[in-house]
Amino acid sequence: MNIYLEEGQGLEENLFAIMKKAGEFLLREEGIDWERAEISLTLVSPEEIRELNDNYRGVDSVTDVLSFPQFDDMDDLPDMGDLCLGDVVICIEKVYEQAEEYGHSREREMIYLFVHSLLHLVGYDHMEEEEKRVMRHKEEQIMEFVGLGR
Repeated sequence: MNIYLEEGQGLEENLFAIMKKAGEFLLREEGIDWERAEISLTLVSPEEIRELNDNYRGVDSVTDVLSFPQFDDMDDLPDMGDLCLGDVVICIEKVYEQAEEYGHSREREMIYLFVHSLLHLVGYDHMEEEEKRVMRHKEEQIMEFVGLGR
């Protein structure tokens, strides 16, 4: 799996490695060819994510993460070539705030938000209670796999 980080944005090497490990596990579990998969990752300020949230979701507020899937249906994935799954946008200040609020590390929060967003890119949602239960279970399974479970 290739994760493309916007130029000029730094991410600790170990954090990047955990993201790749989590992503590859998730994609293998979903039966998606992780070796062809690509996503774009951008770290933004509260102002930037508020503007994106307003422009794309009509919600004029700061959020922690946004997902922009490339495919509406995973059955539409091409059989060959790169699999550009979409874009993940994470507000780094929200990572820090939420890590403190929830009483865990910034690393865990960053990986959790990445996993959450990646699940959205491959078709999961949490609007209905059953969907939410399934998605939360998958999040926790992946977090355990990378050694950052509760």
